[in-house]
Amino acid sequence: MDGFGKEFAEILACLPCGPDYAWDWEKLQRSSLSPLFVQMAATQQHIAWHGEGDVWTHTRMVCQTLAQLPDFRALAPRRQQALALAALLHDLGKIRCTREEDGVLVSPSHGAAGAQDARRLLWQEFGLSGTPKAQCFRETVCLLIRYHTSPLHLLDHDEPQLRARRIAANGDLAPDFALRMLFLLAEADVRGRISDDRREQLDRLQLGMELAKEAGCLDGAYAFASAHTRHAYLSGKNVWPQQELYDDTWGEVILMCGLPGTGKDTWIAMNHPELPVVCMDDLRRQMGVRPADNQGQVVQAARELARVHLRAKQPFIWNATGITDMMRDKHIRLFEEYHASVRIVFLETAWQENLRRNAQRRYAVPEAVIGRMLENLTLPEAEKARHVEWLCV
Repeated sequence: MDGFGKEFAEILACLPCGPDYAWDWEKLQRSSLSPLFVQMAATQQHIAWHGEGDVWTHTRMVCQTLAQLPDFRALAPRRQQALALAALLHDLGKIRCTREEDGVLVSPSHGAAGAQDARRLLWQEFGLSGTPKAQCFRETVCLLIRYHTSPLHLLDHDEPQLRARRIAANGDLAPDFALRMLFLLAEADVRGRISDDRREQLDRLQLGMELAKEAGCLDGAYAFASAHTRHAYLSGKNVWPQQELYDDTWGEVILMCGLPGTGKDTWIAMNHPELPVVCMDDLRRQMGVRPADNQGQVVQAARELARVHLRAKQPFIWNATGITDMMRDKHIRLFEEYHASVRIVFLETAWQENLRRNAQRRYAVPEAVIGRMLENLTLPEAEKARHVEWLCV
């Protein structure tokens, strides 16, 4: 794919494409991904669901199966590459999540873990960051990995349409992502294993796909009546998605997030110099609290300052790294309790540029710390606020 580095381009060249849709396994196993394949081969799976044995054997079966599916071959080339790479890495999280419980091998949350591992790999090792094209491709792959088990369990949810529309909404942020691709990956995952329940699982996938189609989100995000209705519905409120709800918010709070050195302060100065800013870094320095210290008093001071603005119905900016949902969600709840509308602005830049900018800051963060933050980074998904933006700066 044009615009990506040579090393990553060589990996993309190993993925299946027309007319023969063959995988180049020999080159892949000589690539920089080889150590991961070795770890997959050493990771066993429960025999009841994976009679084929280890994760690497299963992964190759999934990949071979995917390349033969007519619906995969009908995709645009860019989507084929994203889906094929997601298949290759879909069980990456099992390397660190697999454990034995009561004599049974289990891998809880391996989809979310695999998405984080794939993001760090693509971002840091292969340079897929800092441009809209790289971001879209990377996050399409990560979304497919994160949610690859969801189609099988869609009908188990109390509100399966809501679940489907929440996942599909991320197509507004990563335009190449769609639930249809996720169902293709899930189908290949089921067919690429040895188990007694394959027919039952394929039937569940078919029913789930029909549900997503009826929910209007199989091939893209559902079209809500308004952004306000959209957020209310995706937040779990009992609203009709085609109803244009009365907007009772008084103004907007912008929640910034991104790795240190991305350029959040610069973005704020260029785009919203008129707004007051609640900045965690500034408060930390004012209070003499080091980044490695307990941050409880800093967070409390920041939230109290935010409440001053919220009580006055004053739009403002919350400026912090906010690299995980856990870090962001508690603040979003506070803002929305005061009837503010929330816009999340996630910023990223190329990895080496990120490090360069950080090194030039007066209060630089150690490179190793930024590396650890990247390992834990999760991008805000579309359901999290009325407006969510992923920007490259």
